[in-house]
Amino acid sequence: MRDAATDSDSRKWAGGRIPGTPGIPAYARSGPQPSAIPVFLAVPHAGRAYPDSLLKTMRHPETAALKLEDRYVDRLARSVAAVTGAGLLVANAPRAMIDLNRAPDDVDWDMFGKSERPQQGGYITSRRARGGLGLIPRRVPGIGELWKHQHAEAELNARICDIHAPYHACLSESLADVQDRWGVAVLLDLHSMPPIQRRGGLAGPEFVLGDRFGASCHGGLVASAFAHFHENDRLAAHNRPYSGGYILERHAAPEVGLHAMQLEIDRSAYLDSRLAEPGEGFANVVELLIGLVRRLAASASGLADGRGDTRWPEAAE
Repeated sequence: MRDAATDSDSRKWAGGRIPGTPGIPAYARSGPQPSAIPVFLAVPHAGRAYPDSLLKTMRHPETAALKLEDRYVDRLARSVAAVTGAGLLVANAPRAMIDLNRAPDDVDWDMFGKSERPQQGGYITSRRARGGLGLIPRRVPGIGELWKHQHAEAELNARICDIHAPYHACLSESLADVQDRWGVAVLLDLHSMPPIQRRGGLAGPEFVLGDRFGASCHGGLVASAFAHFHENDRLAAHNRPYSGGYILERHAAPEVGLHAMQLEIDRSAYLDSRLAEPGEGFANVVELLIGLVRRLAASASGLADGRGDTRWPEAAE
């Protein structure tokens, strides 16, 4: 049995730039060209390239980084991509600099001294940004305010131009390439989450699959994902508390064959007790995700040729 990654030439390339960090691109893309399977992986929140200038403006840089990062999800994704042949896009820029899962206008303008906002076409702050998790995160639960002082609007513009715009342009191009080859593309947007506690001390789900309540992905693909978790005795939830953000909103178009789902992974499932370094469960989560990607690839093939089933033995296995 051959891995899909051996069927095509594997390539790596990068783009964008991180202000204050010369030589480190904003993102790295890798995978076979042409794509080996109709599934593409993305990791927008695991970047760890922190410029010194950014760290100096943070109140609690080490603690905040752990809270904000999807810690080592990029390592999970690289292991999965290497075996399955899925294309992969990983952000190197940290979420503290700019959140790639937010719209470029989802800004808390108080951070930039914009206290007066015109009623139309001006500085409007969304509910999410007011809560501290806009395009530039402002506060984190358990830590509070992240920054020592206000930001300059020029910094925001540079981060949008050098990080946000190139990342999303690359993701759009990557999905188009996959769809051109297979007739369908499935984006699996990978994230991590703190452990979820249920009332009564019951364990919460280890995985939360978000499809914006059915708007971003064909129901058959979602059903395949949940069947995979069930067959592996892993508890998964649907859309609550995470249904997907800007990435799914921007890139999904299931009516034309572009499907996208967000997967949140409990950090305690693959990290150590401090939720800081890879733990004993890391290899098991990698194997689980490998199976998930293969299953989604098979289901996507069924959508592309109109069967709607999951038969695709050669490429999926």
